[in-house]
Amino acid sequence: MENLYHYLALLLLIFVLYRILFHRKQKLPPSPFALPVIGHLHLIQNQLPLALEALLSKYGPVLFLKFGYRSVLVVSSPSAVEECLAKNDIIFANRPPSMASDHFTYNYSSFVWAPYGDLWRILRRVTVVQVFSSKSVLKTAAIREEEVGRLLRRLFKVSVKGKQKVDLKFLSSLLTCNVAMRLTVGKLCVDEEVEGTELEKKLFQEFKGKFFPSITLNICDFIPILRKIGFKGIEKGMVKLQRIRDEYLQQCLDEIRLKNINSETSNEEEKSLTEILLSLQELEPEIYTNEVIKSIMIMIFIAGAETTAGTLEWAMSLLLNNPHVLHKLRAEIDEQVGHGHLLNDLDLVKLPYLRFVINETLRLYPAGPVLLPHFSFEACTVGGYEIPSGTMLLVNAWAMHRDPKIWEEPLEFKPERFEGDLGEQSELGFRFIPFGAGRRACPGAALGMRMVSLALGALVQCFEWENCGSEKVDMSVGFGISLSKSKPLVAICSPRPELIGLLSQL
Repeated sequence: MENLYHYLALLLLIFVLYRILFHRKQKLPPSPFALPVIGHLHLIQNQLPLALEALLSKYGPVLFLKFGYRSVLVVSSPSAVEECLAKNDIIFANRPPSMASDHFTYNYSSFVWAPYGDLWRILRRVTVVQVFSSKSVLKTAAIREEEVGRLLRRLFKVSVKGKQKVDLKFLSSLLTCNVAMRLTVGKLCVDEEVEGTELEKKLFQEFKGKFFPSITLNICDFIPILRKIGFKGIEKGMVKLQRIRDEYLQQCLDEIRLKNINSETSNEEEKSLTEILLSLQELEPEIYTNEVIKSIMIMIFIAGAETTAGTLEWAMSLLLNNPHVLHKLRAEIDEQVGHGHLLNDLDLVKLPYLRFVINETLRLYPAGPVLLPHFSFEACTVGGYEIPSGTMLLVNAWAMHRDPKIWEEPLEFKPERFEGDLGEQSELGFRFIPFGAGRRACPGAALGMRMVSLALGALVQCFEWENCGSEKVDMSVGFGISLSKSKPLVAICSPRPELIGLLSQL
């Protein structure tokens, strides 16, 4: 027995010496000192994009962190982003598992969170064809124009007798949610009968509560034991919210099915996305299950409504703080559109400066300051560093869009920087990625740009705008499901005399 212990000790010594002498240490990116168990989570005391920006400025544009047990790669340079989302696009084509996606994506059947593969291709193709293709975007122009018209009518009604304060955060959110709701299920978020009342705001907040919960970094995703003990009731809250969501979405499905049964004819051009998906379900029920349809409905609401509303609010805030840009934009609209009709979807192609204003807004205040996370399924190299399999990738667009090495005067609002070649996305490469890049890039970029362009252009065309008070608009940020203003934008509006005749006809 004594000899056995000697042999075991000798084998252990040989193993340790082999590990020391022959095992090649991975060449990982720069990384701060990590604590046991929590890794670098103690460094994320500020909001995630700002905390990562501070670390990147210290350690460089490629950073390796440990969030609990999970390896995290953070990048913020065009070359590193290109390596991740172009050269290694397929390797990083998955999403990391998380508590939220476990509960909110109907077993990962949403095209945003579905694993890269056949199901993801089918779901992305159907949503692109039915919602985000050029043909579909043009087909739904009437809905966008009608909802913008509803907003203009409302503003005119309250300001026709003189300057009035208006809550642009609420109105922007109501506008984009109504558009998303009509595209998806063919009805408004809140009935028109309660427009302009406190009841409307209450009902709208209840609607939003089903789809736009407060989102923070969930520590349970990185320290699994916390999930097992039910830390702070986080998972219990998600289960409750998903039950409420599912009941609401199922009610929408049942209403549409009943409507289709009772309707003898159906205009294909006027069908909502859900009606189209239910038609596909009859042909391929094994693919287009109720869960798949509901997951697509949720993603249209979440990805399309609040991000667009936030961009519109940021753009109006920047214009109020930079009146020379507002005047230049209005001059372009007056010259190209005039006062004979309200700006419509077809006019947008004639308004390049409007597009520059929105691009500059998205540069300074991207809806997703840190892009949705990616997840590597095998090892790869980025920036000459070795990245292990199972690494979560975070792209800090916030830091890259404000990097003085990439942009001249990066904190200044200068839409003119997008003139010339920079007016085209292809010329910007990976310097400007408000909608992501690669296979997982946002398919709704064109639709979102048209929605913001139409609404912002119409507000500038039809009304005079002033900030409340003598100080500039507060531009402090809040980070949640998308980038938002900490203080909602309230501004003073009055109809332009030249447009009163048109506005009174709405």
